[in-house]
Amino acid sequence: MNILMISHYAGTPQYGMEFRSYYMAREWVRMGHHVMVVGASFSHLRKEQPAVESETLEGIDYRWFPTSQYEGNGLKRVLTMFQFCRQVYKHSKELIAFKPDIVIASSVYTFDIYPCHYIARRSGAKLVYEVHDLWPLSVMVIGGYKKWHPFIMMLQHCENYAYRHCDMVVSMLDKSFPHMQRHGLTEDRFCCVPNGFLKDEWSDIDSIQLPEEHQALFSKLRAEGKTIVGFAGGHTQSTAMNILIEAAKQLGDRSDLAYVMVGKGPQKEELIELARKYGLDNFYFLPPVEKNSIPKIVQQFDICYEGGVHSCLHQYGTSANKMIDYMLAGRPIVKSVDEPGSEVERVGCGIQVEAENIPQVTDAIKKIADMTAEERAEMGAKGRKYALENLEYQTLSQKFIDCVMHT
Repeated sequence: MNILMISHYAGTPQYGMEFRSYYMAREWVRMGHHVMVVGASFSHLRKEQPAVESETLEGIDYRWFPTSQYEGNGLKRVLTMFQFCRQVYKHSKELIAFKPDIVIASSVYTFDIYPCHYIARRSGAKLVYEVHDLWPLSVMVIGGYKKWHPFIMMLQHCENYAYRHCDMVVSMLDKSFPHMQRHGLTEDRFCCVPNGFLKDEWSDIDSIQLPEEHQALFSKLRAEGKTIVGFAGGHTQSTAMNILIEAAKQLGDRSDLAYVMVGKGPQKEELIELARKYGLDNFYFLPPVEKNSIPKIVQQFDICYEGGVHSCLHQYGTSANKMIDYMLAGRPIVKSVDEPGSEVERVGCGIQVEAENIPQVTDAIKKIADMTAEERAEMGAKGRKYALENLEYQTLSQKFIDCVMHT
């Protein structure tokens, strides 16, 4: 089959995030499908921007349509959304000539559903709307916009259009169907395909060399017999890492515990200052590492932390990459996110507590820290088993195709 994926923020290992489109496309190519990924020439998520208009990477044909550069989430970013969709229309003859059997609208925002529907209709292809986040609901909740804001009204019209006209919705959020149903989707056109992992990235962890600073700290803490509570990811307000610092303060009498935060983000300096204010000399901050070093990093943890702020969005499900890393590492997880029936609860690979609840986070850390090494290993092994059986991209990419072709 010919698979056309329209993904504004598409990335690659060379360019950086986001990686889902690459992971899926790579597996589809390995299955024998012909895949074209269309992305924008600029994305704030990438560490490097493509310098060519088209290229083939690992058998995937990439087309990079020109858009302006921007910073942050202001008007310039919104304008690039319209620029990109205009470019898709402009190059629609070329994309139709690709003769796609499946057209996937996967740009996070909803505007690309129109050109994707146009191309699918003229190609006789199945139209798939891939949902990363629930726009415009996410924009309204996070940005504080009202439903009658012009930008929100445009996004809402596009979302409703997508649910009415697509052949299939592939959502990364496992509890999102009730929301979609309220906007016109029928149950037979809904499928959940969460984020996953590449087996290759976890096949030879022993050969991964950590930066000297990271290795030195972990070696020091191991020599001191510390139980390491760890986090790897963005130091942002949404990850609620301040709650972990507050919990560490409450556990100040536990000399057996150490906390290691790996990553960067806009809140990092503020978090460092908060830990310093509380005199937490067992709380460490390390720089980010390359993506291929993450498996080695999370294996240094004894307990993994994932936090979030109170948000109605989490009732629809989450699909954080760090959770998959934690599970694959076979480490027990403290998940402080308001997600009912999360994988941590269902699989039993950690303890789920309320978001931003310092006493509950404190108790969860204490409970897991007080387990024997064997008990922690048994808890972590449940997550690893689940991830290996359900979240490998080879499995997920086949599920994606099966869902679409059975409509």
